Amino acid sequence: MTEYQVIHSRASRIDAPDKATGRAKFVDDIRLPGMLYGALLQSPFAHARIVNIDTSKAKRLKGVKAVVTAEDAGQVKYGVSPARYDETLFCFEKARYMGDEIAAVAAVDLETALEAVSLIDVEYEELPAVLTIQAAMAEGAPVLHDEFPRNVGAEVHHEFGDIQASLAECDLVRTDTFQSKKQDSAAIEPHGCVADYNLRGYLTLHTATQVPHYVQRTMAMVLGLPVGKVRVLKHYVGGGFGGKASANPMEMSACLLSMKSGRPVKMNYTREQVFLFGRGRHQFTHTLTTGVKKDGTVMALKNECYLDGGAYSSFGIATVYYAGSLLGGPYKIRSMQYDGYRVYTNKPACGAQRGHGGVIARAAWEQQLDMIAEELGMDPVDLRLKNMMNKGDISCNDLYMSSLGMRECIEAVRDQSDWKKKRGRLPKGKGIGMACGFFVSGAGYPIYRSETFHCTAMVKLSEDGGTAHLYTASAEIGQGSDTTFGMIAAEALGVPLDMIRVSSGDTDFGVDLGAYSSRQTLMTGHAVKEAAEEAKRQVLEVLSDELKIPIDVIDIQDGFIVFRNGLVDFRDLRRRYMKEHRGWTDNPTGKHLTFKEGARIAFLSRGTIIGRGKYRPRPLGGQYKGAAVGTSPAYGCSAQVVEVTVDMETGKITLDRMNDAHDCGVAINRTSVEGQMQGSLSMGVGEALFEEVKFDEKGKCLNPNLAEYKIPTALDMPYINPIIVETNEPYGPYGAKEVGEGAIMPTIPAILNAVHDATGIRFHELPLTPERVFMAIKEKEAKETGGDDQT
Repeated sequence: MTEYQVIHSRASRIDAPDKATGRAKFVDDIRLPGMLYGALLQSPFAHARIVNIDTSKAKRLKGVKAVVTAEDAGQVKYGVSPARYDETLFCFEKARYMGDEIAAVAAVDLETALEAVSLIDVEYEELPAVLTIQAAMAEGAPVLHDEFPRNVGAEVHHEFGDIQASLAECDLVRTDTFQSKKQDSAAIEPHGCVADYNLRGYLTLHTATQVPHYVQRTMAMVLGLPVGKVRVLKHYVGGGFGGKASANPMEMSACLLSMKSGRPVKMNYTREQVFLFGRGRHQFTHTLTTGVKKDGTVMALKNECYLDGGAYSSFGIATVYYAGSLLGGPYKIRSMQYDGYRVYTNKPACGAQRGHGGVIARAAWEQQLDMIAEELGMDPVDLRLKNMMNKGDISCNDLYMSSLGMRECIEAVRDQSDWKKKRGRLPKGKGIGMACGFFVSGAGYPIYRSETFHCTAMVKLSEDGGTAHLYTASAEIGQGSDTTFGMIAAEALGVPLDMIRVSSGDTDFGVDLGAYSSRQTLMTGHAVKEAAEEAKRQVLEVLSDELKIPIDVIDIQDGFIVFRNGLVDFRDLRRRYMKEHRGWTDNPTGKHLTFKEGARIAFLSRGTIIGRGKYRPRPLGGQYKGAAVGTSPAYGCSAQVVEVTVDMETGKITLDRMNDAHDCGVAINRTSVEGQMQGSLSMGVGEALFEEVKFDEKGKCLNPNLAEYKIPTALDMPYINPIIVETNEPYGPYGAKEVGEGAIMPTIPAILNAVHDATGIRFHELPLTPERVFMAIKEKEAKETGGDDQT
C-alpha cells in the first residue's frame, strides 16, 4: 500500500479538546440578545378534524410576543422527497397523529410560552385511527391522505431475471416471515434550534442537524424566502443517526416566530417530543422465499415487505426501495423479486435510521441463509463464501462492485473467533453465530432531482503561509468527519495535520448534502482532496516561476518543499521571507525551504491562495423505475461473529464477544474507523435485544423516555474485536469508502444465529427480550416433553 504522511494513521480528534473541557458549544448553549423562547401545541388525538382554533387568550397573556397557526404559516407542503411532499408546518383541517403540530408560541421565557400554549382553545372532532398495517389497509379503513387510497403511500414492484424459472431449478426452497418493531435513534441530545430573522430580511438558523443544506432549502421553500437569504449553522451535535436528517416543524416554527416577532427565538424538543417527532426505524414485516441448489448455490430470492411508516412520508419512499435493493449484494443471485409497501398509520412518521432501509431486511435474510445451510448440512460460513460476489461483479439489480472485501471480512472473523472449533461444540446456553452486511457509500443522487454537486470545499492559505483553512458545509455530528477531512487536506497539501484548521456545518461555506447514507468520507473527501491539491498546485506554480525550474520536480511533503532534482538555491526566497519577519522567533533556519515560506511567496505573487474542490458521482445504476435508490459510487461490506450466553431459566441474553470485520477501502483515521464500527455494533445490540417504541390503543406513545425505552450502556457491551479490511476503493479519496452505517448490518442476524446455536430456537420477531426468549424456551421444552407447559 502507498506510504502516506498523514492519513492511514491514528489521529486525535480535532474537536476532542473542546468536548473534553466543556468548551464545545451546542445549540442549547446559544444565547442571543432579546431572545424569546418558543413552545409547540400538539394534537392530543391520533386522528382528528380541527373544527376551530382560538388563540385570543394566548395572545393576551403578558410576555407573549407571537402566536402562529396554519393561518399564518400557509399550506406549503414539504417533506424529504419532492415525490411525497405531504406535510405542512401546522395541521390544516386534520391532525394525523398524537403529537402533530397545531400552533406555536414565542414568549419572554419558556414558562410563559408553555402557559400560552395551554390557553389556546382547539375544538377537535376525533376520528377513527388506524394503528397497524392490517387496520390501515383494511377495506373501508379511514384514509390519512386522500390521494393515497388504502393508505399505501409508496409501493415498489421489481423483478430481476426470471424468478419462477430460477425457483423451478432449485433443490430447496423455503419461505419465512420476520417482523421487527419501531425503534428510535435515541440520540443523547434532543433536537434544538435558535432562529434569528434580522431587519434586512436575512434568516439565520442555528440548529442541531445532520443536513444543513436540506434544512436551508426547506426553510426557504416553506417560509417563502430566497435560498440566499437563509443561513443554516450547525453547531456541535450530540448524535443524529438519521433522526436529524431532515428539517423539522420546530425549526420552521422558530423561524416563523422570529419573523413575526422580530426577535431571536429558541426552541428545544423535550425527550417526549423527540419520540413524537419520530423519524426512527420503521416497523418491517419481511416474507422471504429463497431457493438454492443442493450444493448451496443461491438461485432466487423473493422479498415481500410491509413498512409501518406512520403519518407522513419523510424518507419513506427511499426506505421502501432500500428494503429491497440492498439485498442485491453481496451475494450472487440469479433472480430477485421484490414487492414493497409503505403504509400510512396514525403514529409518528418513521425515517432513515442508521443503515437506512436495509437493517431488518439483512437480519431476516442472513438468518434464513443459516436455516438453509442447516438443512443442507453446510457450514454457514462456507455457504456465504460459495455465493460471494467479487470485485468487478454487477448484481442482478445493476449494483457495481468496484471493490469488495467481503471474502476477506468473512475469513478474518472466522479465523479470529475460532469458529471451526466452537460452532456446534459449545455447551447448552452458549452459542456462536455469524452474518454479513452490505451498504452504500453515499446515495448516488440527491434527494431532490438536480444536477447539483453533492459537495464543495475550499482551502484558503493564510497570508503568512502557516495555516491552511478548510471550509466545508459538511456535518460533523460526532462521527469524526472534521478530523477525517483535516487529514485528507493535510495529506493532499503535503503538510502536518496541525497546520490545518477546519470550519464546517455552515451553508455560507458552500454546498454539502450532509451526513446521511454514509456519504461524507467518500464524497466530501473527494471535494476536500481536490481543493487542497488545487491550493498546492498554485504554490508550486509560483515556486516554479520564481526558481526557474519545472513544476514537476517540486513537491510538498511534511511541511517542506522537496526538489526531486537535488539541491536548489532558494536563498533569495528565504531572504525575502526573513525581511518581512524581523524580530520573529520562529523564522526558518534549516537547509530545506518550508511550506510556510513557499506559501508566503505565493501570496506575494498572487494574493490570497484559495483552492476549490467539488464532487458529483458518475452516472450510476440501471434504467428501471427506482434504479437511483441503492446506487452508490462504492459499497462497504462487513462480517461479524458473535458469541452469546442465554440464561435458560430467565431468557436473558448476555453477549460474550463480538468480532467485526469491515471493508472501508482505506482507513483515513484508523481510530475513528474502529469507533464507528463499535458504535454501529452497540446500536445493533440495542435493536436486537431491547428497543421497541410502544403505543396504546389510542396511538399514545407509552415509553417516550430513556428510562423505559432501553438502549445499551457500556455494561451491556462485550469485548469487541474490530478488524479493518482494506481494498483500496478506486472511486474513493485515497481509496476510502464507508464505515458509519454498514457495520450495523450483520449485528442483529449474528445475534439471532448465535441465540439459535445456544438454544435451538429460531426467533422471527424482534426484540429478543428476556420474556420473549423465556416463553420460547418453555414452549420448546413443552413440545420436547410432549406435555403442556404450566409455567
